[in-house]
Amino acid sequence: MNSLFLIFIGIPAIEVFFMIKIGGKIGALNTVSLIFLTAIIGIYFAKLEGIRTIRSGAINLYQNKIPIYEIISGASIAFAALLLIIPGFFTDTLGFLLLIPFTRKFLIRSFVKRKTTQTNQESSNTLDGEIIEDKDKKDEI
Repeated sequence: MNSLFLIFIGIPAIEVFFMIKIGGKIGALNTVSLIFLTAIIGIYFAKLEGIRTIRSGAINLYQNKIPIYEIISGASIAFAALLLIIPGFFTDTLGFLLLIPFTRKFLIRSFVKRKTTQTNQESSNTLDGEIIEDKDKKDEI
């Protein structure tokens, strides 16, 4: 089955399930308030982490280093902010995990490690070679 189809059907189903379960425990008004509160707090922390990442990237640029981690971290912070804006507890949990620097580093490292492993497996079919010219044929020309 198409993974995009599963994302568009699975994530809203999980969100509705959690909203019903939590709403049954704490009430509907408290559930809606909690969803708004997590969105507001999450966007605030996304802003702070984004500013921290921009500062770190600027420091790397001043030191003539390529801010690769900061670029990937900034993209993951933007994705976390998007997840926090979407109402629901599952996406908020994922968004907060991406905002925490320790878990963000762990996720980025595991993602990069997986991509480099896939790239190394694909490039294992190449052969390295060297061209050696005959000196006898070179003298004849």
